[in-house]
Amino acid sequence: MRVHPDDPSCWLFDLSDLSGDADAPPGTDLHVARQAVHWARSYLSAPHPELGRPGLVCPFVPRSLDLSLFFPTVRRGMEFTPGDIEAAVLRYRDWFLQLEPREGRDAQYKSILLLFPDLRPEDYARLIDGPQERLKPAFVAEGLMVGQFHGAPPANPGLWNPDFRPLKSPMPMLVIRHMVPSDLPFLTDARPLVESYVARFNGRLSAKQQELIARLHPGIPTSKER
Repeated sequence: MRVHPDDPSCWLFDLSDLSGDADAPPGTDLHVARQAVHWARSYLSAPHPELGRPGLVCPFVPRSLDLSLFFPTVRRGMEFTPGDIEAAVLRYRDWFLQLEPREGRDAQYKSILLLFPDLRPEDYARLIDGPQERLKPAFVAEGLMVGQFHGAPPANPGLWNPDFRPLKSPMPMLVIRHMVPSDLPFLTDARPLVESYVARFNGRLSAKQQELIARLHPGIPTSKER
């Protein structure tokens, strides 16, 4: 386990903390974190018949797991305010930027999962979707993503099948990671987000991605995939 050097209330599980055959009692932090890792391995790291393309739901995740750069934390309680959630995410964002690796190819696979297992489904929109939407512009401008997942699930569609909702998870969570080219479907609701995305990835965009940008936000210039 890692504890923030200046704030002991901020901590992260390493994957090595979650290994072993001993059963964790249901409802414990260890059990919750293991559930999240199992979901990442069995769902995000696997194909899905509704995805609309070959390959994995999230090609980023297996490498993050293999490198042990996948860091869950569990935030207990039901009586959060949106401001509480946003403050926690920003605190972990600052720590994320300090965690190694900070440079090099492997740095893009680092991720922090803030798990909120005690939240009520009726609060997902207010405490997960709302904070994520407000924080997203600042994250994207820095080349980061803050993603929301829960059991409703969030309405964001897949790029290849607009009827597929890829953000369904067994518990509500907010995830911090570096932005990657496949994140475009999660940014198309706002032109400034797409402009930040294009500024970072132009020249690496597929024909499908360029077509989506041109259709939803005409006038944003893109260049051919290299």
